[in-house]
Amino acid sequence: MPEFFAPDGARIHYTDDGVGMPVLALAGLTRNGSDFDYVAPQFSAKRFIRMDYRGRGSSQWSGAETYTIPNEAADVLALLDHLKLDQVAILGTSRGGLIALLLAVLAKDRLSGVCFVDIGPELGSAGLDTIKDYIGKNPSQKTYDEAVEMRSKLLAGFENVPESRWREEVERHYIENENGLEINYDPALRDAVIAAGTQPIPDLWPLFDALDGLPLALIRGANSDLLSIETRDEMVRRRPDMIQADIPDRGHVPFLDEPTSKEVLNAWLKLLP
Repeated sequence: MPEFFAPDGARIHYTDDGVGMPVLALAGLTRNGSDFDYVAPQFSAKRFIRMDYRGRGSSQWSGAETYTIPNEAADVLALLDHLKLDQVAILGTSRGGLIALLLAVLAKDRLSGVCFVDIGPELGSAGLDTIKDYIGKNPSQKTYDEAVEMRSKLLAGFENVPESRWREEVERHYIENENGLEINYDPALRDAVIAAGTQPIPDLWPLFDALDGLPLALIRGANSDLLSIETRDEMVRRRPDMIQADIPDRGHVPFLDEPTSKEVLNAWLKLLP
């Protein structure tokens, strides 16, 4: 199993498939590299790399105090060094996009482009409240079947999603056992998020502006509660060359294999050096 050790010794899992221009896929807060299974065929002609953050997926649990964006950005740089890559384009979903923003000021020379997936320099309060409500908790549903039924009927912002997709989702991100369903990441991530919420929210627009000159794209769920229309419009105003689209019938976050998502990704890939 491919892995490397972060600067503080944490064992980090990654996958590295294909050849050519490298694209690093970074998932959302509680998610892992399997999130990109749906879109991986889009990158068949590229070198497609995925990293499980510490405490998620197959990476080592390292404690709540280490689950921070600066640590995770440092892990990304350590991975690039491990793979001997000078530059990489980042496909950043939610948390992954925030890590890309930090790298814009820490190590812009290591970036060849960024595609943001339902994330920007300002975060919607409704979306943040939703995250705080579920993070670190096992679902109330006891089986995969129950979780599929719940998602297909109740998940906010999503319409016209086949039941088979919800089954793929729950089987990727929960573990079913005799006690019911369990999350597949360190529950201490909740403590990290709560602790971060007690700190003043930094102004992230200068980090977005620091991406000047790099090819950018933005894929937003049309019904997103985390990335507002106003934030999207300001991103476009500051970077009118950014490729952008809202994905119908999707909240936070799109699956990335929707036709419009594919169009954005294709156009973005053509701009990468």
